[in-house]
Amino acid sequence: MSETGQIEIKDLVAGFGSTEVVHSISATFKPRAVTAIIGPSGCGKSTLLRCINRMHETVSIAYSTGQVLLDGQNVYAKDVDAVLLRRRVGMVFQKPNPFPNMSIQDNVLSGLRLTGTLKSKNAKEIVEQSLTQAALWDEVKDRLKAPGISLSGGQQQRLCIARSLAVSPEVILMDEPCSALDPIATARIEDLIRDLKQRYTIVLVTHNMQQAARASDQTAFLLMGELVELSDTSQLFTQPRDSRTEDYITGKFG
Repeated sequence: MSETGQIEIKDLVAGFGSTEVVHSISATFKPRAVTAIIGPSGCGKSTLLRCINRMHETVSIAYSTGQVLLDGQNVYAKDVDAVLLRRRVGMVFQKPNPFPNMSIQDNVLSGLRLTGTLKSKNAKEIVEQSLTQAALWDEVKDRLKAPGISLSGGQQQRLCIARSLAVSPEVILMDEPCSALDPIATARIEDLIRDLKQRYTIVLVTHNMQQAARASDQTAFLLMGELVELSDTSQLFTQPRDSRTEDYITGKFG
């Protein structure tokens, strides 16, 4: 399998109205790896994440300049369809959000239906494959017609991950996916993230530094909209290059 899913960010500036939130960030996120983005609340983590699949622009007063390259292609180029881009770059949100009026299997297939790419003969196979990759198949295979919201919080989050996987993305963005979950469900999601990076590029926003240390290959530290440091996770947490990084991970502020 060829490596796809490399993200290169060049001079990205983003904000809302008169407020600049992300200040000229440039970074490269490795393909088939987990990049964690850490930093205090309000530092621009989620805005940076949402710029990667152009979710940022869905807010009326949002703006951005610069480039986000996916496998060398600028996702902000005029000929790029934002809906199709979001098929290549899936997103899992902070709070599990299965569609409330849909069954488990219909939740999985919803993205394919939205883009008009679902072939009915493949539906069963896609449901099983996606739920298996999301480590949920064995728990729900006998109740696929049950509502998605009948699942526990941790199961709902894995269902949302399965929904992202069903459209065969290259990249999965995760915005604090465990913040609403208990420690056991969080451990399941972290195990899943480590498994999924064999096939997908994952960018994980987390307020939990222990989670970043456990689950990621490289870590980016943001502070007040600035990218302070991006390096291998083990190096960032043991030998940070910037004193601000050291102060944050040792709890002097945050």
